[in-house]
Amino acid sequence: MSDRINSRPVEILLVENNPGDVRLMTEIFRESNMHNTLHTVRDGVEALAFLRREGDYAHAPRPGLILLDLNLPRKDGREVLAEIKEGPGLRRIPVIILTTSAAEQDIVGAYDLRANCYITKPMGLEPFMAVMRSIGDFWLTTVRLPDR
Repeated sequence: MSDRINSRPVEILLVENNPGDVRLMTEIFRESNMHNTLHTVRDGVEALAFLRREGDYAHAPRPGLILLDLNLPRKDGREVLAEIKEGPGLRRIPVIILTTSAAEQDIVGAYDLRANCYITKPMGLEPFMAVMRSIGDFWLTTVRLPDR
């Protein structure tokens, strides 16, 4: 992953309940030498608390990008996506669906809820790393994200 066009670090919120995927994504972002910060939460309830700066997340930064799994405990990713895109203070944050589901109904449903991108997690370490690098290259280098 190369330097961002405007060199502004991006706060990234990863909403993922699989500890192995969290470890892997954290390591990939760490090795990328980019100055972005990756915050992780384990479920949809925590994600919305983080985004709304509630409870333990009262001082959470506003993310510039969200990586959202669909299959989450307590509140699934579809519900989280709907609430993000309905909220005037959150709807501009790009949401990348990063999930194991390749089901057409999930893909269509995510785009109906205004997901910005849908990626099915590939099997295997190398393909997964390649996907994460491509996310970084596109969303953190090529794309201009809103300041707020």
